[in-house]
Amino acid sequence: MIILGILLIVIGILGCFLPVLPGPPVVYAALLLLQFTSKEPFSTSFLILWAVLTIAVTLLDYWVPVYGTKKLGGTKMGINGATAGLVVGLFFGPWGMILGPFVGALAGELIGGQDFNKAMKSAFGSFIGFVAGTLMKLVVSGIMAFHFVKHAFF
Repeated sequence: MIILGILLIVIGILGCFLPVLPGPPVVYAALLLLQFTSKEPFSTSFLILWAVLTIAVTLLDYWVPVYGTKKLGGTKMGINGATAGLVVGLFFGPWGMILGPFVGALAGELIGGQDFNKAMKSAFGSFIGFVAGTLMKLVVSGIMAFHFVKHAFF
């Protein structure tokens, strides 16, 4: 169970960067697996707290990039472009996933008739939202991974 838990943690951390993998939920599954060992290290309230945080971060990850785009003046075209850019970026590795939403938001705003400066501002908002979402997922996943390692090996 511990080896499977470690594998889930590695996959979950990768999922913080790769939108096709649900990072925090996979790391949370590793915590649950540890409960089925003879150690049973976590209380029910601990598991509920981390379940709530996992759900919150997963939902926020979808909302934050849209909020960042809107906050910096993005329109629906920019938001749709950022989403399309993220999907296309998946095929171009890590750089595609980072630059895809930015390029997509920029293209969407330009197609929607925005001037270049406003389109760049909106695209920057999309990029900041993507980075913030990734950072949130990494922090939550990292803390859960720490608790797994702490209770599995020490």
